[in-house]
Amino acid sequence: MSQNRAEALLAAVIIARATSLLIIKTSLGGIATFNLMALRFGIAFICLLPFARRELNGLRGSVLLRGALLGVVFFAFIAVELLGLRMTDSSALVAFLENTSIVLVPLAEALLRRRLPHRKKLLCAALALLGVGFLLLRGGRFELSEGAAVCMAAALLYTAYIIITDRLSHRDDPLLLGLVAVGTVGALSVAASVLLEAPRMPGTTREWVGILLLAVVCSSIGTALQPLAQRYVPSEKTCVFCALNPLATCVMGWLFLNEWQGVTGVAGAALILLSIVLSRETPPENTN
Repeated sequence: MSQNRAEALLAAVIIARATSLLIIKTSLGGIATFNLMALRFGIAFICLLPFARRELNGLRGSVLLRGALLGVVFFAFIAVELLGLRMTDSSALVAFLENTSIVLVPLAEALLRRRLPHRKKLLCAALALLGVGFLLLRGGRFELSEGAAVCMAAALLYTAYIIITDRLSHRDDPLLLGLVAVGTVGALSVAASVLLEAPRMPGTTREWVGILLLAVVCSSIGTALQPLAQRYVPSEKTCVFCALNPLATCVMGWLFLNEWQGVTGVAGAALILLSIVLSRETPPENTN
């Protein structure tokens, strides 16, 4: 896959995942957290199976183990994300806080590699984070809710997920890793729902439509294909693309919930797009 196609796929993956916050906020607030995750990722796993028959021939114990690791980390991230979403009034705020991974990823990579990241990568990350901040300005002040700490925990988990995916996607078939990860999240969610909740099936057409959209668009595309995209896009650049998540959330909030972001929102969107353009011109690091 070419670099341009990989970046386009990564953008599609992140935008697809961004729709999940809007869907959950508007249609699925009555379904318990793990119950929702079990339905979402269980259906996604079933939908993905027919497209991965050839890849399944290469399934080995080591691939299963590494895919399960991805699934465990992503399970924790989604669970914390949903908790934060239920504790805040704004899906855009959740998108902003969890995507502070924009700056956390290059810092974590610098620690892991024991060297400073490229200055232009830090600039791109800073521009993206500043743009996301502008998206969340309200009346000249920045609003945070009591769920901020939970959302920041989600950011740390997503940072770990991006870095682990970057490492593992170069070792194994990324589509197979994504499939195993989705299946792992589904299995863990079923177990948690049975143990901690009173699971139920969706009871209305609106709930079923929401679940199917989450499963097909957000999980099948937004989760399973991320390892494939990250095989060709370094983690430091991936984190800049993550700024598309709150940008897409704000745009959808404006289109479907009449949440106009004003001049600061336009400025934030411009900064995010500028950071992505600049990141595509950043020279790759020598990893030797």
